[in-house]
Amino acid sequence: MKRVLTYGTFDLFHVGHIRLLERAKSLGDYLLVGLSTDEFNLGKGKKSVFSYSERFAILSAIRHVDKIIPEDSWEQKLDDVLAHEIDVFVMGDDWQGKFDFLKPHCEVAYLPRTVGISTTYIKYLISEQ
Repeated sequence: MKRVLTYGTFDLFHVGHIRLLERAKSLGDYLLVGLSTDEFNLGKGKKSVFSYSERFAILSAIRHVDKIIPEDSWEQKLDDVLAHEIDVFVMGDDWQGKFDFLKPHCEVAYLPRTVGISTTYIKYLISEQ
């Protein structure tokens, strides 16, 4: 079985999230998602609209997602790759090169983001109203 791992906050879930998860899953047989915890987001200076448990419920309903784990820190990535025997690590291409340190342990793929949609843009549109 080929195992794929990706991470994200997945707040204000939208079609770009679906497309990223669908493409990530297409790279293997099993998709593990590291979901940013509320505490981790606060440490990054981000505040989610939806709580971790709400975002977990949304992700759990997506057919492409096989398992969700909490993302508590930047440093956990290598440990997760090793512990879950990951074959492919996937992130959006706005992270290009940032996770190349994982290449000795698994394939690293950076997928293009969906043009015209992002959580940041949705938050901007909401704030303009």
